[in-house]
Amino acid sequence: MSSLRLGLIGLGNIGRHHAGYLLENRVPRCQLTAVCAPTAAKLEPYVAQGLRGFTDARALLDSGCVDAVLIATPHFQHTTLGIAALEAGLHVMVEKPISAHKADAERLLACAARHPDRVLAGMFQQRVEPRYARIRDLLGRGELGTLQRVTWINTDWFRTDTYYSSGGWRATWKGEGGGVLLNQCLHNLDVLTWLLGMPSRVRGFCQFGRWHAIEVEDEVSAHFVYPGGATGTFLSSTGEAPGTNRFEMAGSRGRLVLENNRLMLTRNASDALKWSRTATVGFSKPETTEEEIPFENAAAPHATLMENFTAAVLDGAPLIAPGSDGLRSVELANAIVHSSLLDATVELPLDGAAWEARLQRLIAESRFHKEVRAVATDDFAASFRR
Repeated sequence: MSSLRLGLIGLGNIGRHHAGYLLENRVPRCQLTAVCAPTAAKLEPYVAQGLRGFTDARALLDSGCVDAVLIATPHFQHTTLGIAALEAGLHVMVEKPISAHKADAERLLACAARHPDRVLAGMFQQRVEPRYARIRDLLGRGELGTLQRVTWINTDWFRTDTYYSSGGWRATWKGEGGGVLLNQCLHNLDVLTWLLGMPSRVRGFCQFGRWHAIEVEDEVSAHFVYPGGATGTFLSSTGEAPGTNRFEMAGSRGRLVLENNRLMLTRNASDALKWSRTATVGFSKPETTEEEIPFENAAAPHATLMENFTAAVLDGAPLIAPGSDGLRSVELANAIVHSSLLDATVELPLDGAAWEARLQRLIAESRFHKEVRAVATDDFAASFRR
C-alpha cells in the first residue's frame, strides 16, 4: 500500500474531531474513505463529501473499502469491534480506553497476538505532548535521583450535568463501566504508567455521583505504592471549578513541578539521601537551584498519533502508543474503583475476572434512570490538553 484507507466508527464528539482533521488531509498517506454511525442523519454530511456511509459496523468491516479502522464508540464496543476488525484482516486504532475493563482488554490483546501482522494501537495522544516527553527524558537521565513521591492533583476536568445528559451511555456502569477515571483522566493515568510503570499496590477512595446526577465516580482520591518504594497520590474530579492541575515528582536529587503550562526543575546540589546519612548537623539540607524547562504544546496531537499509526502500517515504524500499553491505564482505573468498593488495598496485577464480576453485578443491580437530552456542541477540541 502507498496510502492507508481508513474507516471511522463512531461520530460522537471525538469521532467528529477525528473526521475533521482527517478530511483536512492533516495525516499524510491516510485517507478517510468511510464512516459509520447508528443513524443515517449523522452520516449525511460525510456522504455528501464522497465518503461511504454505514449504519452497521459489521458491514463496514466486510466492505473491502478500508484497510484500517479508528474505533470511537462508547467503551464497551471497543473490545467487540476491535476483535471483529482484527479478524476481518484490518489494522485498528482504538480510542481510549482500549476496553471498559481489564478482562475485556486482555481479550482484545489476545486477538491481536493471534494476528501479529495487524497493527493495534491506542489513541493516547498525551504521549506526543512535549511537556511529558521532557519529563520522561529527565527521568531517564536520572535527574531526580531516587524517586520518592509523585503527586497529581488533576481536578480541572469540570463537567456539567448537561454534559452527562448528552448521551444515554455516559456515566453509567452499563454504558461506560466507570466515570472520571475511565473517561476524562484515563490519559493522565496513561502518562503516569508511561513515565513510571505500574504501582504494586493501590488504595482508592471514590465518591459516586457526588456532584452530578450519575451513578459512577466523579470524585477520586487514590494512593499508590511503587515496587521501588516510592509513593503516589492521584486526585481527580469533574465537580470542582476552577480546578487544579499540578503534577509534582520528588526525588533525592530534586523536584519537578508541572503547573500552569510551566515545567520547573529544582535541583539539589547533593543527593538528599546521601546528605542525610553524612551530615553532622540536624537541620541542614542541600542547596538548590531552579530551572524552567521550556516546551511548546503539540500542534495536533491526535493527527500526530494517526500519522504514527499510518507509518506503523505502511512502513513498520514502532508505535508511540501500542495497544498493549492501553491495558495499564484501564487496569489502574479499574483497581482504584475496585479498591474503593472493597474498602481495601488492592495488589497489582489486578484480578481482572474479579473486577469484571463486580462490574456485571453493578450493572445488573443498577436502578439508575438516565435523562437524555440534546445539547449544544461545545469546543470539544479545547478540552484535550491536560
